[in-house]
Amino acid sequence: MSDGSSETQRDLWTRVRARLKASVGEDVFTSWFARLELEELVDDLVHLSAPTRFLCSWVQSHYSERILEAFRHDLPDMARLQVTMRVNGQARPRIAPVAEAAAEAPASQLAETAAAPAPSMPAAPRLVRDNARGDALSGSAIDPRMTFDSFVAGTANEMAFGVARQIANAAINNAVTFNPVYIHSTVGLGKSHLLNAIAHQVSQADPSKNIVYLTADHFMYHFITAVQRQSALGFKEWLRRVDLLLIDDMQFLQGKSATEFGHTLGTLLTGAKQVVVAADAPPRDLEMLDERVRSRLSGGLVVPISTFDLDLRRDIVQRRAEQVNARFGMQFPNAVIDYIARAVVSHGRDLDGAVNRLVAANQLTGELITVPLAEKTLADLIRARDAKRVRIEDILKAVSRHYKVPRNELLSARRSRDVVRPRQIAMYLAKALTARSLPEIGRRFGGRDHTTVLHSVRKVEQMIKDDIELGQEIELLKRMLEE
Repeated sequence: MSDGSSETQRDLWTRVRARLKASVGEDVFTSWFARLELEELVDDLVHLSAPTRFLCSWVQSHYSERILEAFRHDLPDMARLQVTMRVNGQARPRIAPVAEAAAEAPASQLAETAAAPAPSMPAAPRLVRDNARGDALSGSAIDPRMTFDSFVAGTANEMAFGVARQIANAAINNAVTFNPVYIHSTVGLGKSHLLNAIAHQVSQADPSKNIVYLTADHFMYHFITAVQRQSALGFKEWLRRVDLLLIDDMQFLQGKSATEFGHTLGTLLTGAKQVVVAADAPPRDLEMLDERVRSRLSGGLVVPISTFDLDLRRDIVQRRAEQVNARFGMQFPNAVIDYIARAVVSHGRDLDGAVNRLVAANQLTGELITVPLAEKTLADLIRARDAKRVRIEDILKAVSRHYKVPRNELLSARRSRDVVRPRQIAMYLAKALTARSLPEIGRRFGGRDHTTVLHSVRKVEQMIKDDIELGQEIELLKRMLEE
């Protein structure tokens, strides 16, 4: 670190980590930030290290700006981030031009360029709890805290919870009940928790089971890497030998990877192997999938998770508060628990985030956890409590209808003016009205990279300044979507 002692560096990194945890919640922090280390600060560059290539590319492409924002509280001039891989505890040297190029590269390209040398094909691939190898034949990282015991069940999710436990018990006994199983809900209502819990229970009961848990992004990364290494057949055979396949965030699957998933799904179902899928929309809305694949998913057991009611929200906050007390000896008064449950109504991750923010506020300022502190710390979450949660699918439908442009053309590569402007407006609305990141929005718009989305957002912002009538038109679309 060029501008301070190692003690200063440790203190700064501790503060940045606390801000990140308060911002993204403990689950996301543990998955993507906990294993990062601060190596040095040089001019306007932050140099971090991570233990795997995949983690390097994922953090670089998905969380660069959020990390830089956390640093700017102390160092306002920080403008660039580079994440390099640690080997035997030592970070690779930073390469400034790579850092600048990575900031502009799409996530798929980063995953491709970060690929490790081709590993040998494992004889019996199993659930990988910690993706430390970073190779092309390992599952996504499993969160050890996401078990059935830590899941808080209530009216909104009791059917999904019961089905997940039944799937796990059947898999342990070499049986298949419902197949495939498709769990869907808006973000933050527990889909990933249930998939992790199934994997945990089955693997603990029978370590010989071949269990693969993959996010859609990781599935695409594996597939692209296998094609690059000319080992696509080996990848397909690996997937088709599994006993239990769990795919998360299915809505992000795109292109040839979606086609490959369709082939894999058919093979596994024919062989009576259990498949569980989670997504943010029902199968019929996943238009990037072939109609036959959507039909097969719809023909299984489709289980929705609905919005949490007050009782379930309070139970979740109470459970998180008990965990905080056990870990830090920090008491959450009942009045604060009630306040969070009533005020934060969006989803489970925001409830976790609310607890995390109060813990961070207490640790950083020394203030007692009280309702006034909660009101101050959670103001942005509370302001959003009455807002309708807008989905990108809602935006696509509204823009398609308003501008009389077919939805599939908004997602296509067509560059004619009558398509480009509505597409840019739809991307702008997705950034303004949803919590999706730029890379996530790009994937939902036909697999575009985050720089394309950013260009569209800035273009529309300028058009609104220059064209009052267009600004009013876009405000009307916003009100229609939020009603």
